[in-house]
Amino acid sequence: MTAALHGEYKVRGGKLVVVDLDSRDGVLSDVRVSGDFFLEPDEALDTINAALTGLPVDTPGEGIAAAITAALPAGVVLFGFSAEAVAVAVRRALAKATGWADHQWEVIAPTILPTAVNVALDEVLTREVGAGTRNPTLRFWDWDEPSVVIGSFQSVRNELDPDGVTKHGIKVVRRISGGGAMFMEAGNCITYSLYLPQSLVDGLSFEDSYKFLDNWVMTALDSLGVQAFYVPLNDIATEQGKIGGAAQKRLGNGAMVHHVTMSYDIDAEKMVQVLRIGKEKLSDKGTRSAKKRVDPLRRQTGLSRKEILDALTATFTELYAAQPAALSDAELAAAQTLVVEKFDTPQWLNRVP
Repeated sequence: MTAALHGEYKVRGGKLVVVDLDSRDGVLSDVRVSGDFFLEPDEALDTINAALTGLPVDTPGEGIAAAITAALPAGVVLFGFSAEAVAVAVRRALAKATGWADHQWEVIAPTILPTAVNVALDEVLTREVGAGTRNPTLRFWDWDEPSVVIGSFQSVRNELDPDGVTKHGIKVVRRISGGGAMFMEAGNCITYSLYLPQSLVDGLSFEDSYKFLDNWVMTALDSLGVQAFYVPLNDIATEQGKIGGAAQKRLGNGAMVHHVTMSYDIDAEKMVQVLRIGKEKLSDKGTRSAKKRVDPLRRQTGLSRKEILDALTATFTELYAAQPAALSDAELAAAQTLVVEKFDTPQWLNRVP
């Protein structure tokens, strides 16, 4: 049985890749790659098509990209696209990967909650998306207690100054995603979490998935006059300095959380009293001062935090036809249970002492 299949993928900052193919006896056939990209020499397109033809339909994205790369001779130039981009288009044609428009997105507005509850909701809502009981969702955080949220693999004693934590009454919580510590006072940063199926980033490298999932943020910031860009792996910055950073956690149920914190109006003096930001961590950042490393959005835009949150919400809603949503009583109860059983326990907090 033959079925004509079609997939497309637009490279962020690059070109459109289109793949048309058939599937026969569990393998790819009659593969035709096209798009507005540039490729030299011309005959390399035939090589790409041949490399894809005959691959099993269940070949993962990295396997598809590897097959293309292995087939291309030295000196071939792919401009505006990559082997990985072709792999995404192939997986989308096979309905193994999805695009933004394939999902009904929801947006949860900021709601003031204890920091530990915010962290627990990341696990609760990600599991719901994986189970199919919640649509893919963007949730903005809010809180009113001074906090530090450390990454899943960070050491408590290496990251935090206990005197500073005590002096400033800091609530310390460990999240499920990796990455670095987040210094969070009420109103000093903008934090959001995206809960999504992993099919949306199928075929993308971890590095590319960060940029892909925050493309809408760059669009929103650009509308506010902020020219932001990614500094690999997970920092968001402008020419004036770092704005924030991202982190991810992929669960075994096929869902993931992509989490971002951007500085709005940080108290840098207090931050360096609470966090141990050492010379080694700053060694590749081009600065000797932790206080100069972050450049808040308030200074860069002159806008209120609410105005920036409104712009982010409006951009996401417009781009992805998102609908407003709210946390349910059951979700909040599940998060409260997780706080008691996990996120507010010494065992979880000190699992990396």
